[in-house]
Amino acid sequence: MSLVFFGYFAGMIALTSMLVVALRNPVYSALSLLVMFFHVAGLFVILHAEFLAAVQVIVYAGAILVLYLFVVMLLNVKQDDRYHSQWLVAAVVCVPLLIESIVLLSGGAGATDQTSPSFRSGPHDAIAADNTLAIGKTLFSTYLFPFEVASLVLLVAMIGAIVLAKRDFSEGREL
Repeated sequence: MSLVFFGYFAGMIALTSMLVVALRNPVYSALSLLVMFFHVAGLFVILHAEFLAAVQVIVYAGAILVLYLFVVMLLNVKQDDRYHSQWLVAAVVCVPLLIESIVLLSGGAGATDQTSPSFRSGPHDAIAADNTLAIGKTLFSTYLFPFEVASLVLLVAMIGAIVLAKRDFSEGREL
């Protein structure tokens, strides 16, 4: 049964990822990105990583997507026809993913055995109970520097968007 859910989530992630690249309206593209984020959270739930699913929804669907929409609305981005030869690029990327999903769902070569330890079926596993603690320890010890660099990159991006928006507003008022 989990393979059926995996197939659904993987297919929807591949489809909505193609729509993010292919849609001409940036708001529709952002809505496709939102649907993709929720399906990635669904994959985390299948893997019994409920904390990561909640973080996926709160951080990515809640914060990052809202920040993206804020920048799109602030810059007043309209439809852009320059970059829509990307259907071919999206198809080239998604077709191998689709083939891989079909091979995995059909139980072909490289499919993981259902009885292996990576497919534990109970929420009472020691790994599931310690999931949040392990993520916290790893994030704030091993990956502390990349975590701080990512926060600085987001800060610089937000300041850059505000500077670009202010420049557009000031140029429009002088005319």
